[in-house]
Amino acid sequence: MTCDTLPDRFTPRFLDRLDGRTQAARALRQRLAELESDLGGELSYQQSSLARRVIWLESWLETQEAKAAEGEDVAIGQQVQAINSLIGLYRILGIERRARDVPDLQTWMKNREVAQ
Repeated sequence: MTCDTLPDRFTPRFLDRLDGRTQAARALRQRLAELESDLGGELSYQQSSLARRVIWLESWLETQEAKAAEGEDVAIGQQVQAINSLIGLYRILGIERRARDVPDLQTWMKNREVAQ
């Protein structure tokens, strides 16, 4: 991912505005899908909002790390702040995977019959 694929600041729905044909957009959307799945799917508005910010912060941090690896100057204070913010968001969302709420087999079969 190049530095110009990620905005300097978080903007609402930034993932929706990325060109879906780019590798960066596909990777970010895949990360969001994986995070949402790990959180058990069907997120509340608040969880979804925080999840998008996690993806943006992760990407921003990786961009800064790539710059540093290429010898560019990076603001270490901003880097540390972003890491601490990311940790905070993970704590709120939870670090452990959550099982999806799956109905028992009889309920699933009954719902399947009704749908047909």
